[in-house]
Amino acid sequence: MITALYLAHLNPVTKAHVEIIEELKKDADVVKVMPVVFKDGENEINSKSFPFNFKTRRKMLESVFGDSIQITDDYAFFAPFKKYMPPLLSPKSWQLRKQILRGVEGEYFSYTGDKAEGYMLKIYRLKPKVGERKSLSAASVKEKLYDAALGKKSSWKEDVPENIAKVIEDNWETIEKFADLEDMTTRVAGMKFPKEGWSK
Repeated sequence: MITALYLAHLNPVTKAHVEIIEELKKDADVVKVMPVVFKDGENEINSKSFPFNFKTRRKMLESVFGDSIQITDDYAFFAPFKKYMPPLLSPKSWQLRKQILRGVEGEYFSYTGDKAEGYMLKIYRLKPKVGERKSLSAASVKEKLYDAALGKKSSWKEDVPENIAKVIEDNWETIEKFADLEDMTTRVAGMKFPKEGWSK
C-alpha cells in the first residue's frame, strides 16, 4: 500500500490544492492530507496568515472529497514553537516527523511544490516528490478575501471550488475578524509561525 502525505497550510483550500490532491489520488492508495496546526495546549492559534481553524479547513476538504482522503491534524506544532528550532538538531522536530507518519503503513511519499521545502522533507526522510508550484497561491486568495471583507472589489470565488466558497461564506466572521488586523506571524527557517506561542 502506498500513502501520499500532503502537508500544507490549506488556509483556505483553493482550486490549486484540489488539483494537487486529485493528482496524488492517482499515484497512491491512500492520501493523508495534513493542514498545518499551531497549538497552545488544547487551543489552536489563528492569525491573519492562518485565519481558518483546522475544523473549518477539514470541512472545506470534506466538501470536495468526502471520505475519499484521510484528513488529520498530525502536522501540529505545540507552543513554544521555538523548540522546533533548529530543524534536525531539535528533538521536537523529529517528534513532528513521528506525528506525520502516524497510522501510515507500507510505502509512502510526501508532496510539495516548493524546492526548499522538498529539501527539508528529504532531510527528514519523508521521501518527497517535488511537483511544479501552481500559479494560484492561497496567500493571494486570502488577500482577495480580506479585500472583499473591507468592501473592495474581489474575485475570490473564481479561485475556490463552489462547495468551499459556501464553507468560507458560512465562516465569513473569521475573514472579517482578521481583515483589518496586523499579520502577527514570524518567518523562521523559511517557515511561518504565529508570534503568539513562539517563546512562551
